[in-house]
Amino acid sequence: MRKSHPIRRVVLAGAATVSGIVLLLSLKPASDPASASAAGGAVPPAAAQESAQGGAQAAGTSTSTGDAVQTQYGAVQVRITVAGNKITKSEAVQAPQGGTSTQKTELAVPKLNAAVVAKQSPDIDTVSGATYTSEGYKKSLQSAIDKANAAASAAQPSQGASAPAQGAASKTLTGTVAQTQYGPVQVRITVSNGKITKAEAVQAPQGGTSTQKTELAVPKLNAAAVAAGSADIDSVSGATYTSAGYKKSLQSALDQAGG
Repeated sequence: MRKSHPIRRVVLAGAATVSGIVLLLSLKPASDPASASAAGGAVPPAAAQESAQGGAQAAGTSTSTGDAVQTQYGAVQVRITVAGNKITKSEAVQAPQGGTSTQKTELAVPKLNAAVVAKQSPDIDTVSGATYTSEGYKKSLQSAIDKANAAASAAQPSQGASAPAQGAASKTLTGTVAQTQYGPVQVRITVSNGKITKAEAVQAPQGGTSTQKTELAVPKLNAAAVAAGSADIDSVSGATYTSAGYKKSLQSALDQAGG
């Protein structure tokens, strides 16, 4: 039998060692955390992009909470979320609770929230069976919108030349409270470029037949004020006292606007 040469055994052993090292290197995972980090792997850029998107959305979104409005059955307070000059969300942070009030709140508030986002204004319909909650909701909503507009006007100088001009041409004025035989009446108007673009009653007689008369008269008076551009409007038949109080408060608001 031939004996293996010692040098040949050394060469074969070295070749086996090199082959083993090459095999181990070929099996090393490609997803080494250190190498992925050094090379700028896919996960960190994706996370950075998500963070940037969230930051941009937060910068363009703001919330505004209206004043708490006391009603016969409890306080109502509304918070709105505004993005891109639009109301994207409306919610009641306070609403009447207890007994049937809880049921009425659960019925009315979701409808009111949806109506605000749909119409983009407090000029929304009262929910049947929840008149007091609806009226309180609309008053607090108007307060929230006023605060949001004020904040936007304060921020407008840094947003371009055209936005401040629009803000300067439009303003909201609230007349003094006019006491009537059946309750107080108070009117708020929006004036743009010297014209009444909106009129609404922030207070009006409520309770019993007064509620019915208010719901009948106020929309007509609001429309008449915008159409006439003054307080020289006709009284609504069957709501003489409310009409008279409305016109007095309207005139007060016009006086503040300079006639």
